[in-house]
Amino acid sequence: MQNYQRDWLQRMLPRLALSPSLAVILVFVYGFIVYTSYLSFTNSKMFASTDLIGLENYVRLFNLPNWHLALKNLGIFGGLYILICVCLGLFLAILLDQKIRGEGLIRPVYLYPMAVSFIVTGTAWKWFLDPSIGLEHVMHLWGWDSFTFRWIKETNTAIYCVVIAAVWQSSGFVMAMFLAGLRGIDNEVLKAAQVDGASPYHMYRRIVIPMLRPVFLSAFVVLAHMAIKSYDLIIALTNGGPGRATELPATFMYSYTFTRNQMGVGAASAVIMLMTVAAIIVPYLYSELRERQHERN
Repeated sequence: MQNYQRDWLQRMLPRLALSPSLAVILVFVYGFIVYTSYLSFTNSKMFASTDLIGLENYVRLFNLPNWHLALKNLGIFGGLYILICVCLGLFLAILLDQKIRGEGLIRPVYLYPMAVSFIVTGTAWKWFLDPSIGLEHVMHLWGWDSFTFRWIKETNTAIYCVVIAAVWQSSGFVMAMFLAGLRGIDNEVLKAAQVDGASPYHMYRRIVIPMLRPVFLSAFVVLAHMAIKSYDLIIALTNGGPGRATELPATFMYSYTFTRNQMGVGAASAVIMLMTVAAIIVPYLYSELRERQHERN
């Protein structure tokens, strides 16, 4: 009887330990997702309302020029952010994979930016890019009076400042993913290619990079969802400006929900963001599960 009680306690202890956090996640994550979806179909303004109005908030949302501008900015930011991070991360990983001296020191140097928050990154890059205190000011102090770098103050270029800061933050993480993938490739395959006379360029192009397809997919999923939910970096770096030049869907959602008193429209934008993230992650998870099932069979 004592053994039965002890076995039962050993089985239940992990569940009891995890149950509070599970309850919190169910309420404050999934519960709020359901509640936000419900609000998107109501006439909620400053306060939540129970008056259902169907798809009216979604119709209003896609008729708002600010929403179209946020989507356009997301396309520019997300496209460049993912493309540059993947290319730069792959390039750095290939360099580090050459077994260079001091790799143990260089690797954490590239990974360090990922350890700081987007708030810190945005603030630091804001100081650097601000013409009154940053790069332009330093160049003027050094005597280069004609030097100008005002991207962060121009509506046509401010979004590229966000791209620069985000790439600085995430490229080291992507490099680590590619480096792990490179180290996982069977050396016998590479040796066989060398014996057949393949040059390093053709070896990477025809063998190594195609074998890194799962890493490319993982990097895309991680970076895409980070781009869609970007909020703190925008607030710290540009606060959505100048004007609305760097507004993204996340800042649009906050603005319409908490400052413009259009909670229904803000909730509709949040649901659209959630559906976009789900459209990226769900196929990825499905492919992963399908691959594991195929390996088991």
